[in-house]
Amino acid sequence: MTTPLRPVRRLDPILVDRIAAGEVVERPASAVKELVENAIDAGARSIEVTIEGGGRRLIRVVDDGAGMSAADLALAVERHATSKLPGGDLTRIDTLGFRGEALPSIGAVARLTLTSRTADADTGATLTVDAGVKGEVRPAPSARGTRIEVADLFCAMPARLKFLKSDRAETAAIGDILRRLAVAQPGIRLVLRSESGAPQVFPAEADTGSAATLRRLTGVFGTDFGANSAPLAMAREGFALAGHIGLPSYHRGNANQIHFTVNGRPVRDRLLLGAVRGAYADTMSSDRHPVLALAILCDPALVDVNVHPAKTEVRFRDPGLIRGLIVSAIHETLRQAGLRGSTTGAARTLDALRPASLPTSSLPGSGYAVHSGASAYPAPSAAQPRGWPSVAAPSGYVSAPRAPAFAGLAEAPQAAFQHDFAAPSADLRAPPEGELAEAVAHPLGAARAQLHETYIVAQTTDGLVLVDQHAAHERLVYERLKGERARGGIARQGLLIPDVVEMAPGDAERLVAAAPDLERLGLTVEAFGSGAVLVRAVPAALANASIRNLVADILDALTASGLEDDSPDGTDEGGGPLGRRLDAILSRMSCHGSIRAGRRLRPEEMNALLREMEATPFAATCNHGRPTFVELKLHDIERLFGRR
Repeated sequence: MTTPLRPVRRLDPILVDRIAAGEVVERPASAVKELVENAIDAGARSIEVTIEGGGRRLIRVVDDGAGMSAADLALAVERHATSKLPGGDLTRIDTLGFRGEALPSIGAVARLTLTSRTADADTGATLTVDAGVKGEVRPAPSARGTRIEVADLFCAMPARLKFLKSDRAETAAIGDILRRLAVAQPGIRLVLRSESGAPQVFPAEADTGSAATLRRLTGVFGTDFGANSAPLAMAREGFALAGHIGLPSYHRGNANQIHFTVNGRPVRDRLLLGAVRGAYADTMSSDRHPVLALAILCDPALVDVNVHPAKTEVRFRDPGLIRGLIVSAIHETLRQAGLRGSTTGAARTLDALRPASLPTSSLPGSGYAVHSGASAYPAPSAAQPRGWPSVAAPSGYVSAPRAPAFAGLAEAPQAAFQHDFAAPSADLRAPPEGELAEAVAHPLGAARAQLHETYIVAQTTDGLVLVDQHAAHERLVYERLKGERARGGIARQGLLIPDVVEMAPGDAERLVAAAPDLERLGLTVEAFGSGAVLVRAVPAALANASIRNLVADILDALTASGLEDDSPDGTDEGGGPLGRRLDAILSRMSCHGSIRAGRRLRPEEMNALLREMEATPFAATCNHGRPTFVELKLHDIERLFGRR
């Protein structure tokens, strides 16, 4: 049986609009995005969104923008009619909308009512589009601006309703759209009203500086963001990048709090998200995500925003340039931020320390007995500065002389502990008053005790610090190895008797294939039969590490990163793919040269570790993203005992 021939014919215009609506209006949040972006393009300073039934029953958007005349109103609901491409140049788009599809697409699948008035008009005008059928333009009372109502979304396409989620989920999606637009447009007041609770209000910021942007961001991300973020600003070859990024120890379980705007347009672009992940790679666990908001400004000709129907993705003329800019800017900002841990870590620590029955504030006559004992150390002088000291070094982190005790410890970490230790009480003798006051004034203070041979307790001018000695030293060894590699080569130590490490033949081949790159990391390996390698030299900082375990970890890193498949010319020594993979291997290697948990430290070794942390970038987290220390302020500790 042959298929009958069917003549080619033009589709009905209403059917065309409904097909187009499937791309533009995927769900209620898509309609809200298009309508709010139109209001922003119209110069609105205040936009209110009201929804019912998760946007199914009603979406109302009211703005105070320029408004439309009766003639513009009639043309605005026609396909591909727009005021946003006066020159017809798609290479220089400087508005959020430009396709002319939003209103006719929404009108094709819902009951759309538009009411608008310009500033110089005596009265407004209104127009209704019911499931693609356009009504007449009529006079109507209206305030300056535009009011758009979308009722019974997808009433003309009931099958689409089956694919929508619950009202709660659709409301949450609309809230996410409004938050992204709020991040992109701090100068505009945005309000979202729904049946689910109090309205979300983002007041307009009158200023345009970094402080105003941070106020808007704390309204979107929460008040904790201000204390756990750092401002960022950098420009390169026609691109400017500005915003605020969260500290590595302040993170989330998903990437929903990563916000990018390109020339004021919120985007969710894989290139930008990948750059962020690369920038935080060795300061945050791979299953966690940072909190940040960054704005990219550039000539519109350098970016193509016409690559996705919803305009959420963009394409840069030079993607490598923008990726490098993001990675460099985040690295430098985190370096400038210095030794800062997140305040949320301290809050969780205090919650864990607080008994359930203990009051969280001072309650006179509560019956709780507070015991205080004299400190073994004299109190620091009242003249000592409180809090973090000012940092004048251009590198942005606190610089301190490297203590001799720790310098030796870094070079031969295992050998430094080959002796018997006295009891902690005998080791922690009170230093002279002046020496203690000087140490306490440092950001990480003076070491006072070691708990469970793993955690260092240090006293600061206004509280105390708990340090994980293994995580902290792991970061220090890692940064030292990275620095040596960047300066031309990692110091190595030849083995008097080369060590033979047996493994599967395939693993041995993979390790030998990567030998030239491993040589730059201070590790010299050679083939030794079909299932073994010969290790002739190791990095000096890892001289006392287990060779077998070190090789096993490096092999795991090679397998995970695919180093042997990278460019063979060896020219990538910096932040490119090969450089990042070499750093990933160094991260694995540094664990073997670190002070292990369970090793008792002398007071001078603990203080040397603290000073070295203050002089090392990114020392607030280890290579795997775990915090290296938690700071507790004195006033928070006093609350634990009902003193406040």
